[in-house]
Amino acid sequence: MRSGDVMNQVLEAAVLETAAKVAVGAAVAAGAAIRSGLEGAVAVRAKGTAGDLVTDLDLRAEDIILGRLRRAFPDHHILAEESGLLDGADSAWCWIVDPLDGTNNIAVGLPVYSIGIALCHLGTPVLGVVHEPTTGYTWSALRDRGATGPRGRLAPARPPRADAGPILAWLQGYPVARTDPVARALRLTLEANARRVIQLWSPLLCWMMVSRGDIDGFVGYRAGLVDLPAGSIIAREAGVRITDWAGAPLDDRIDPDGGEIDFLAGSAEIVGELATLVKSADGVTVTGLPD
Repeated sequence: MRSGDVMNQVLEAAVLETAAKVAVGAAVAAGAAIRSGLEGAVAVRAKGTAGDLVTDLDLRAEDIILGRLRRAFPDHHILAEESGLLDGADSAWCWIVDPLDGTNNIAVGLPVYSIGIALCHLGTPVLGVVHEPTTGYTWSALRDRGATGPRGRLAPARPPRADAGPILAWLQGYPVARTDPVARALRLTLEANARRVIQLWSPLLCWMMVSRGDIDGFVGYRAGLVDLPAGSIIAREAGVRITDWAGAPLDDRIDPDGGEIDFLAGSAEIVGELATLVKSADGVTVTGLPD
């Protein structure tokens, strides 16, 4: 290995060690602000026409996170849920920030939400942090170094429960309409073949559940970029297999200008079963519902 390559690796490792500490601190501080804000009235307004919402807590948490990231890494790019893409002098590094994953839950008084912060190097996620303010739990992962949570290192997801069918999580992006024929057919197919299909409205927590083995699989349809890297890198490092809908390994490189993503996640066995279900859903037509 050339000396220049060694120096670059040492530099990257040093950046990641600092980045992990900064990201965890930022997520915990943002979580404390959200928790405190929930003690009073929460201002909620629509964001776009697809049913997404934003609250004053989203904005407050994002300000805290962006402030800490900018102070520690002023040259890095940042892609944030509410602020969009913020340029920096060093385009090799890009943070992806979801300051409040579960805003719709907050809006209806359901305390199911999380915070996600990821760091990408040359488009590849190399660090992920997810924090759940209601429990105080934090999960994190560095690429090729494994994932950890409140109880230590995360182990590979356990095999599916063959006796009663798998427990699955479902994620569909906000642009997906209620009348979307793909979503209708696939949801019906999954429901018919699973013990339970859950939709938390906080996909980062679904990633943590599949990483811990609490659920068997996770299916995403037209998922947004901000929802993906913080949770998916933790899942990968925990031993979860992540593929496209055909069962091929999913390229996890992030393009800030990219589109939506379809994915399957779980053990190798459950991902194979899910790919078969996705294919079978192509022949399913749901009728009798409003268009």
